Amino acid sequence: MNSNSSDSITGLPALQKARTGIKGLDEITLGGFPQGRPTLICGSAGCGKTLFSIEFLVHGALQFGEPGVFVAFEEKSEELTINVASLGFDLDRMQKDKLIKLDHIHIERSEIEETGEYDLDGLFIRLGHAIDSIGAKRVVLDTIESLFSGLNNEAIIRAELRRLFEWLKEKKVTTIITGERGEGSLTRQGLEEYVSDCVILLDHRVANKISTRLLRIVKYRGSVHGTNEYPFLIDEDGISVLPVTSLTLSHNASSKRISSGIPALNKMLGGEGFFEGSSILVSGTAGTGKTSIAGSFANETCLNGDRCIYFAFEESPKQIVRNMRSIGVDLQSHIDNGLLKFHASRPTLNGLEMHLLSINKLISQFKPKTVVVDPITNLITVGTVSEVKSVLIRLIDFLQAEGTTVMFTALSLNDSISEQTDESVSSLVDAWLLVRDIEMNGERNRGLYVMKSRGMKHSNQVREFVISDNGLDLVDVFLGPEGVLTGSARAAQQLLERTGVVLRDHAVTRKDREIERKKMVLEAKIESLKEEFASLQEELNKTFIEEELKKEVFEKNRQELSQIRDGNKKE
Repeated sequence: MNSNSSDSITGLPALQKARTGIKGLDEITLGGFPQGRPTLICGSAGCGKTLFSIEFLVHGALQFGEPGVFVAFEEKSEELTINVASLGFDLDRMQKDKLIKLDHIHIERSEIEETGEYDLDGLFIRLGHAIDSIGAKRVVLDTIESLFSGLNNEAIIRAELRRLFEWLKEKKVTTIITGERGEGSLTRQGLEEYVSDCVILLDHRVANKISTRLLRIVKYRGSVHGTNEYPFLIDEDGISVLPVTSLTLSHNASSKRISSGIPALNKMLGGEGFFEGSSILVSGTAGTGKTSIAGSFANETCLNGDRCIYFAFEESPKQIVRNMRSIGVDLQSHIDNGLLKFHASRPTLNGLEMHLLSINKLISQFKPKTVVVDPITNLITVGTVSEVKSVLIRLIDFLQAEGTTVMFTALSLNDSISEQTDESVSSLVDAWLLVRDIEMNGERNRGLYVMKSRGMKHSNQVREFVISDNGLDLVDVFLGPEGVLTGSARAAQQLLERTGVVLRDHAVTRKDREIERKKMVLEAKIESLKEEFASLQEELNKTFIEEELKKEVFEKNRQELSQIRDGNKKE
């Protein structure tokens, strides 16, 4: 089967659907158009009704094996073939292959008489033959007003419309009927929308000289469907519809980290950088280096072998590449090897919805790991603050669902760190970096703050943000007597402190020498006293020895005298 079923309660029959193959439309309709039933596509001239119908037939024939018949009441087959050739659709070849059959039916108003005998039997015969000739499963009638252009009897129109719709259902073909929008109703007759099973309204609005194409499903019998207005884009690839993202906030949250491209900033973010798939806002006044931070982030992504898309609303790609080269970052090499893609345009090129659709389409095609939008502030020129915020919310939801990391830059119109950006998205993002001017000593320097970074430890201190020929760097906090010092004031205070260190070292060295000299003098005195003590000790020892010697001699003499006396007595 080349159709999908809409969601249904278990055990009950589900409405079968025929996929359109149009990007985004099958998501909005939850599977496509009702299979075997008529769908009305209405809108004013130039809103894309015919192109929707052609894509429905071409995709059905080429992708889902369902041949189709296109019946035009205004545009000739040759003209239609030429008009859609720019989209890559070769209708002549498809007709030869019996995948599509084009038929032009010309109706003259003068030949139509308002009588009770008016009917569409001739159309049924001709259309039935076309369907049977190629085994068609899909039919387009463009546009239905031509069938009843000469009739004013509402009863006849209603009866024939019902008969036409019932005939198409009996043929079991999935049908698109296009209709011009009427005054105060969806169609000119105001009847087609009531007998159609599905009604889609196309709108082409111009506000502030900016055009936007929108699609809305007015009704869809037997199926739930999106009810919002959805922007759609017509370009060289055909039609792309942007579904409004889910509001359930059910996307996954990765714990993997991605480098900012600035090692010192990674250190402030816990040493590893941002969470993969997160949203980052870099805000600051003009000239603070927001684009340099964004460029370094893109460069780091490409150096790791991953893809990045850079959406620029203020500068051209060549200008950004030149400027980044001045700080040692070569983005051109990444462009050449296909890792970096620039998309630059003025915000006034399209409306907000069209910008969002273009961004989503490029991201879906290129599948980058990171995205840069620089700056979001310029989008204010094509929408109100609330409209810009709505678009950014949907973009963030889309990117988080894709697991893509996005970095926004925004211009701050004030220098109060407590103020949010004008787009009021600082509360939506996962990480917020604020770059501010710090004026001191007649010069302007930059300070960077991590205002918030959800889910990780981060520094709450200011760092001086330095842009040089060697790239970007963050200087550690330097506190002087008067607070945080930057630029020449920091250099002067550091020089003063280094001078103080030298003087202290010199003073300490001189003191050490003085202590050493006093130590030597004291040691000399100690040695002198030791020698004096030894001399005195020796003198005392000498007297003692002499006394002992005298006693010894005396005793010896006494003994000798005693012996002599004893000898004389014996004689």
